[in-house]
Amino acid sequence: MKLNKYFLSIGVASAALVSCTDLDVDVKSQYTEYPDNPIAAELKMADCYYSFRSQLSRDYKEGQTCSSDEMTPISFDGDYAETRYTHAYFHNYDPNDPSIGVWSDLASGITMCNKVITEIGGDEGKDPVVAPLRAIRAFYHFVLMDCYGDVPICERNLDDDEEMVRSPRAEVAKWLESELLEVIPQLSDVNDRSTYGRPNKWMAEALLAKLYINWAVYTASDVTAYEPSNANEKLNDCVKVIDEITASGLFEVGNGYRKKFLPDNGVHIKDFIYAMEYDPATVGGHDYARYLTFRQVGKCTPTSYYGFNVSKSVGGNLAVTPEFADLFCLQGDERNKVIIGGPVFCMDPVTYEYTNEPCCYEGEQLVFKREITTKTANDPDNNVGKNVAGWCMGYKAVKFPPRQEDYDKWNRSQTNDIPIFRYADMLLLKAEAILRGATATNDDTPAGLINKVRDCSGAEHIAGTVTLQDVLDERGRELFNENWRRNDLIRYGKFEGEWGTKTRTNPNAKFDKTKRIFPVPQGVMNTNTNWSQNKGY
Repeated sequence: MKLNKYFLSIGVASAALVSCTDLDVDVKSQYTEYPDNPIAAELKMADCYYSFRSQLSRDYKEGQTCSSDEMTPISFDGDYAETRYTHAYFHNYDPNDPSIGVWSDLASGITMCNKVITEIGGDEGKDPVVAPLRAIRAFYHFVLMDCYGDVPICERNLDDDEEMVRSPRAEVAKWLESELLEVIPQLSDVNDRSTYGRPNKWMAEALLAKLYINWAVYTASDVTAYEPSNANEKLNDCVKVIDEITASGLFEVGNGYRKKFLPDNGVHIKDFIYAMEYDPATVGGHDYARYLTFRQVGKCTPTSYYGFNVSKSVGGNLAVTPEFADLFCLQGDERNKVIIGGPVFCMDPVTYEYTNEPCCYEGEQLVFKREITTKTANDPDNNVGKNVAGWCMGYKAVKFPPRQEDYDKWNRSQTNDIPIFRYADMLLLKAEAILRGATATNDDTPAGLINKVRDCSGAEHIAGTVTLQDVLDERGRELFNENWRRNDLIRYGKFEGEWGTKTRTNPNAKFDKTKRIFPVPQGVMNTNTNWSQNKGY
């Protein structure tokens, strides 16, 4: 198996916490006596690294992709008519929606980190041995801030009689910067099997680059006050950390795009700066393909389009938004193959290359349609009908294809690792930073940086003047289904746009700028009664 069992030997304790208070399971209770040596320290820290795994595998992904222009949720005459999808799509969130409920798992992770930092990090929790914990704690804060705006800064767990206070988003951003700058020199610069899936220097620098490129978003006086024209004082700092990642020589975009996301991906993918490991045989998998796959795929002949017979039911309720599908249009671009549109053919189940074998349903070759048309106008459930025409609406995403074993043995639980930070992403961020006003370095140009990314997938080179829209389009192609599109659209001022059935004539859709952040989950509000709900909810 590809998982590093040394770092995963302690199972992740998932507790539904709503603030940085004690976990239900005391980390100390796992040891009768704590041995003072590096191996024991690593074992004790291991749990802290994976509190995001469960949310990343489904709920977080739904909240990010459905609220962006990537995916359109559809239903079939009541089948999959679920507001967990459509609320995100129409920007009509409810504090009880699972897709915006990432807060609890991240708070659990922060609490666990604080416990271990207190135990082994010295009087002030600054011993270099806990630097990876501080880095992952910063990442959890970053995701919370990005999703919810004002959030607590939790550098320690509170006493029972202390009140949890939310900090303004700008203060959280500034704390994150100072925390990362302090911890980066203490982190390992090794990038191999021993550090895969856990924080090292390069993970922290990639996180810092994300913080810097969004600095004007996070430090705006209010989420509604941000405009893409707002000055960003951290652009040169963004370029600096990306250049440090490049200078390490450890990362490369590589050749062959699709192989990065296949079931056997892992530490050998040099484009991955930081990824979440999955393996249903040991620590659990994700079910990305389950909701993206043709609803009746189990009845396809001679096999499913994955090249094997799918033995479990799937959702088929998330389809590629028509406007987003249009991005996959470059000549020779291997990225075009991460979505299926038009006549459908079967893949080779080993190589995942497409064959000439038609994939059929009820004796006819499947044809997936770009357009998504609901049975009645402005349907709140995006009901497309419970028939082959409805099931075939929208192109289908196949970027993270499953194995037959995932369905036959593991109840649709997949083994593909999910990248969080990639080197290709960093190159595109540098191109964006230069276009926004950063000083170019190392003779890099926006066009040259985009072309370095395109060389991996065989796409034609971009020529002439490059615009920010070009970069955004490239980010869409390159980072599809990697949970960054919502973040990008907000930064570009495009989050309030129209796509698919999310139009200004649709009464189900919301377009006010307060929707740039999610409502605080109701369970969190119930516990922290001194808090006010985010504006607009």
